[in-house]
Order: sequence, then structure tokens, then C-alpha cells
Amino acid sequence: MAGMSADGPNVLKVAMKDVQPSRRLGGSIRPLLTPASVGASSGFLGTMTLDGGEFVAAHYHPYSDEFIFVAHGSVVLRVNDGEELHLDSGEAAMVPKYTPHRIENRGEGQALVVFQIAPLAPSPEVGHVEVEPVPSPVDAPPAVGG
Repeated sequence: MAGMSADGPNVLKVAMKDVQPSRRLGGSIRPLLTPASVGASSGFLGTMTLDGGEFVAAHYHPYSDEFIFVAHGSVVLRVNDGEELHLDSGEAAMVPKYTPHRIENRGEGQALVVFQIAPLAPSPEVGHVEVEPVPSPVDAPPAVGG
């Protein structure tokens, strides 16, 4: 957990390989820098890996904006039940709170997306609202809380 030491603030790192992915919403979502993992208090950062044909089911965040950066590959960000924004490697977008969005990999290769959600919701349970059936309903949601 992050905190203060006699030498100043502790800076912690988290490796993708060390975080168990959630597949509940689709793809492989790994919350990396979160309240639970590093004591984050203003938002959290994670990654999602989408193989060709995979998607993250439509949802929205009632308390938070979502910042999306495509580190590798390309994705289609579908918002508001149909508007599409194509994002290639090196491109980013912001999804404002209350905006339903779905992230799709329509290509054949793998896409790696880095995302940040801020500010934090009052609790992880109310941080997102699903608006379509999720691909893996028995999988646990991504663990972000303390």
C-alpha cells in the first residue's frame, strides 16, 4: 500500500503479469494502480487486452470520466448506441461520465488499451453500470477497491 515513510512518499509499481485479469465485461481487464493495490485516492489505471473479435460490453460510469489510450493495435469505441470512433495505436479518447460505451477489436491482431477512470466512485459496486449482457457473467468484476 502506498504511504509515507521517513524518507518521503513510497512509490509502488505493479506489473501486468502479476494482476489476475477479469473477463466479466469481455477481453482481459487488469486494474493496475488502484485503491486496493497502491492506495490510489483520485482514480485508477488499468489495461485491457482484446484479441481479434473480442469486445468490452457496453457500460457507463456515473461518477467518472474514462480516458482511453491505444498502446498497440486498433479498436472501435462505440458510444451513445451507435456513434463510432476508430482508435489506432498512439491515439486516445475521453468518454465523459454517464456516456454508454463499448470497446471492440474488429481486427485480427491483439489490441492493448490503457485506461484511467477518474474521479473514483464512492464504492466499486457503483462505479459502472452495465447496459448490455456481459460475455462472462460468472467471472468476478475487476478488483479495484480496498
